[in-house]
Amino acid sequence: MAQQLLVTDVFLRDGLQDEPAVVTIEDRIEIAYQLEAAGIQRMEVGSFVSPKRVPQMAGAEEIVARLLGDPAFQPTITSLALNSKGVDRAIEAADHTVQIVLSASEEHSKANAGQSVDEALGGLLSSIQQHPEVKFFAGISTAFRCPFEGDIPAERLVRIVEKLAQVGVTTIGLADTIGTTEPDFLVDSLDTVMTRFPEAEYSLHLHNAHGRALESVDLAIERGVAMFDAAIGGFGGCPFAPGAAGNLSTTELVHHLHRQGLETGIDEEKLEAVTRTSIETVNASAKVLA
Repeated sequence: MAQQLLVTDVFLRDGLQDEPAVVTIEDRIEIAYQLEAAGIQRMEVGSFVSPKRVPQMAGAEEIVARLLGDPAFQPTITSLALNSKGVDRAIEAADHTVQIVLSASEEHSKANAGQSVDEALGGLLSSIQQHPEVKFFAGISTAFRCPFEGDIPAERLVRIVEKLAQVGVTTIGLADTIGTTEPDFLVDSLDTVMTRFPEAEYSLHLHNAHGRALESVDLAIERGVAMFDAAIGGFGGCPFAPGAAGNLSTTELVHHLHRQGLETGIDEEKLEAVTRTSIETVNASAKVLA
């Protein structure tokens, strides 16, 4: 039996957050249903951040509530929060899985969250402890390389993962936020963290500036990683990480996995169709904004 991998599509969050376009709530919900039809079993649909700073994410509450309010909608829904206020908004919207996100880089943390790493981590850990009924997982941005600080020592990841484990967060996403990390460096850091915390479940969130993200995918699979983020059309980037490239394309990732005989449950033709629709939607939204 072929190995089953879980691909999370993050187009509706990471894919849109850095685009010069604001896609309507209705269009975003329609894309979510098209992703479901293509076989996407897990998707990140929004970010509970300030709409003044990231207007592309306005309406996250409505999107989460409407999708989860439809009993016929089957994919797992996740959203993102950078601080306690974002966590509270996410929980108020609907009962769903919430990703808390912090940076491994001090400078990126200040640019992205307006706080030091320890300040951001402390606030998020407090929120987790206040909401034991909520399923949280963690995403660590600039886990391997930062546009301001360069390569990130693996020990920084170890320290963060240790503190997360202490409050019961054992699903950890590691992000190559600017997409320039060499695969060997990435998996060396991954090996260090997995060795120290083998009980945790890991995923990779890869941007693809140098076109080598699939090499990192293959090396991670060899180490037992079975969850990967990607975005249809390769959209994405971080508004607060200069030079951040687009995400690894979901279509490219799924084709690569299928070619190796791995299972994802995703229909490639339908995935290509929703990719075309999404590109058209973003382009049309950009024209309206202009």
